[in-house]
Amino acid sequence: MASVPLKPRSSSGKVAASRERSLVPVGMATILPHAAKQVRRLEDQLLSQINRWGYDEIILPTFEYLDVLAPGLEPELIDHCYQFVDRTTGRTLLLRPDPTAQIARTVAMGLTGATLPLRLSYRTSVFRYETEHAGRGREIFQVGAELIGLDDAASDSEVIDLMIECLHTIGLQSFKVSLGHVGFIKGLLLRSGLSAQGQKLAEQAAARKDLPRLEEVLANEQISKRSARAIREAAELYGQEEVLARGRVLAAGDAELLSPLDRLAQVYQLLCAAGHRDSLLLDLGEFRGFDYYDGIVFDIFAEGMGAELGGGGRYDHLIGRFGRPLPSTGFGLDVDRLFRTVAFPEEGSIAARVDYLVVAPRRAARRLAAVAAQLRRAGARVVQQAMTGSDAALVSAAATAGSVQQATSVVVVGAPGVGPDDVLVLESLPAQRSGLRTGKVSRLSKKMGLAALVAAARRFRRKTKERL
Repeated sequence: MASVPLKPRSSSGKVAASRERSLVPVGMATILPHAAKQVRRLEDQLLSQINRWGYDEIILPTFEYLDVLAPGLEPELIDHCYQFVDRTTGRTLLLRPDPTAQIARTVAMGLTGATLPLRLSYRTSVFRYETEHAGRGREIFQVGAELIGLDDAASDSEVIDLMIECLHTIGLQSFKVSLGHVGFIKGLLLRSGLSAQGQKLAEQAAARKDLPRLEEVLANEQISKRSARAIREAAELYGQEEVLARGRVLAAGDAELLSPLDRLAQVYQLLCAAGHRDSLLLDLGEFRGFDYYDGIVFDIFAEGMGAELGGGGRYDHLIGRFGRPLPSTGFGLDVDRLFRTVAFPEEGSIAARVDYLVVAPRRAARRLAAVAAQLRRAGARVVQQAMTGSDAALVSAAATAGSVQQATSVVVVGAPGVGPDDVLVLESLPAQRSGLRTGKVSRLSKKMGLAALVAAARRFRRKTKERL
């Protein structure tokens, strides 16, 4: 029998092997430079707005001990966690599945100090196993805020008001905030006499807005037709002020149901007073997926997106699971979904990729480094490059390299005919002035003293900051 070669003879085998090495796990992604710049800019805008409201950023650990964080996680979420074993202790670790639970654990341990209320913000990624066709990644980038130590309508409205202002900050104008109170729909379910299993299944169906499944669960339970009808109606009841009026009818004088409606009405009125009425949608069937929510809850939806962009709510009992009961509320925004929803301007209209490309022949490498360093200290974004080839071709090669780097200006050190204290600066001309079609760059050359160039760089950065 002829021997089988260990390596493929054809180039196609090499291509296949290379492709296999380049693959990332399902649900993960490599964010390339152009998109990465926009994602970071988006996160910075969100955090800047949150900071203006007095929230301080907290950086959370990437993994935690399962037994420590488990009190803040529902069993279904634990099943979706990525788990592994600590080599030192043998204890089970899990990759961060939920920043809110981590913050609750941190606050309960007293690590943030005793002063209340606490206003905390975060930017992080969470890791959850999702089936391949579930429609979302397994690493989810989030920006969020938590308000801890207050339990009133004003604190509920504060976090929602802040969240809405965050969306306006990044240019998102057309969206709806679905606003509800889990106490109402939970109260209806409890009052109906559902079995423990039926209660759980009904809550899950309501959280997913799966009305056919909810109907099926109710049909299999021994409850009155009146109770089933009230639950079905509440699950589909959304709109403006009229929703509250209808909810009071369904409550039928039950104080346990009227109390959530009163709180919801207070929060709604405060948000309307803040100018957000057009962005609000009251939803008496609103029921977020995490079981630690026990009060006001909300989700954000935008046209063209089949899933929520973020949301949050009140979780007064979550921190108590870790030993220190404290009322709390907060929100989280899905950065990836926001990124796909917001229209970004072309990168070139925000800023050039490079302010200065500094080039020099290899013999002038030390001076090249010195010039680049001075420009960076002036606040400029600089790429430096030693060039090969003849001195006669240096300027032409520098201009070509500047186009590749999308540099605003090219600084040539050691150009022919330029003194040791000067540099040759090639500045880009707009296409309409250069007479070239779009995409081509023409450059105007001029000699400058190095000190004058550095001063010009400082002025440019000052003007850029003023515009921002």
